[in-house]
Amino acid sequence: MSTKNFEEQAADMMMMCCASCGTAEVDDIKLKTCTACKSVRYCSIKCQKEHRSQHKRACKKRAAELHDEILFKQPENAHKAKSFVKDACTPMIFEYFKNRLSPH
Repeated sequence: MSTKNFEEQAADMMMMCCASCGTAEVDDIKLKTCTACKSVRYCSIKCQKEHRSQHKRACKKRAAELHDEILFKQPENAHKAKSFVKDACTPMIFEYFKNRLSPH
């Protein structure tokens, strides 16, 4: 039994066909993904233009979500970089100020 719920299965099926006319992707028809939201696909520019009024609001919302995900995503090793800076640089900074502040 599939672990995907009905909505996820429906979304997967939508990605296999044109959001406007329902044409399925086959060898001779390659669907193109909406570049903004990446959640729908179209078989032609004509279909994309015809579907735009229905898709516009959801597209803008999803595009903003994708933008935020990219913008606020932390690098995999971000915590290691902070540790390195603290561990490696603190002794150097301490030495620098010790040498500058000590009387000659």
